[in-house]
Amino acid sequence: MAILRKECPWDRQQTHESIKDLMVEEIYEAIEAIDNDDPAELQKELGDLLLHVVFHTEIARESGRFDIGDVIYGIQEKLIRRHPHVFSDTLADDSQTVVRNWEYLKMKEKERKSVLQGVPDTLPALIKAQRMQEKAASVGFDWQTWQQAWPKLQEEIEEFRQVAEKGSEKEKADEFGDLLFSLVNVGRLAGLNVEDCLRKTNRKFKYRFQFIEEVLNGEEKNIRDTTLEEMDRIWEKAKGK
Repeated sequence: MAILRKECPWDRQQTHESIKDLMVEEIYEAIEAIDNDDPAELQKELGDLLLHVVFHTEIARESGRFDIGDVIYGIQEKLIRRHPHVFSDTLADDSQTVVRNWEYLKMKEKERKSVLQGVPDTLPALIKAQRMQEKAASVGFDWQTWQQAWPKLQEEIEEFRQVAEKGSEKEKADEFGDLLFSLVNVGRLAGLNVEDCLRKTNRKFKYRFQFIEEVLNGEEKNIRDTTLEEMDRIWEKAKGK
């Protein structure tokens, strides 16, 4: 990367700002490889992700801010500090205790006044909702089971139904947001990664809808002229496949 920054016109022009979205893209490509259970592709995508770590570090090194050693030893030191049950004499017999200790140490180190500080505003909304709920749960603000959270979800469903019929656009948006947040809470308490669940459902919908298109193309039919009933029949066939 040091050579590329000197000799490649494109690499030389890049800044932290210019490549930050590319790094996000690489993260999602790695996630896709995991979802596809494709270790060969995951290896490639992790390499691309590592490239961005090195790229950002080289940009910082050129301006004297930090270098790759600072990055590596920084995370090593933090992992040791955040795992006192491994590297010191703190007791933690289960993962919940580890999480609580981690959040406590993080707040203490960064002198944060809220456990919700540090959750990036740029996170996708579903991920952010789950992370905020997890952080609140780490200090005891939580139900114990998804069954306890279920009545709240039912309440939010009914409130949205009411405003959907006669409420303003703002009221609809507010209540739908509350409904989604409660749904995330139930899923989280059921032990689910809600972003992962929706991503997999999106993939399933994509496959089934494209199957409808393929069948109709094979029958030389225009999908725009096809009835919903006919498309639903093919959809059920896709579910069977």
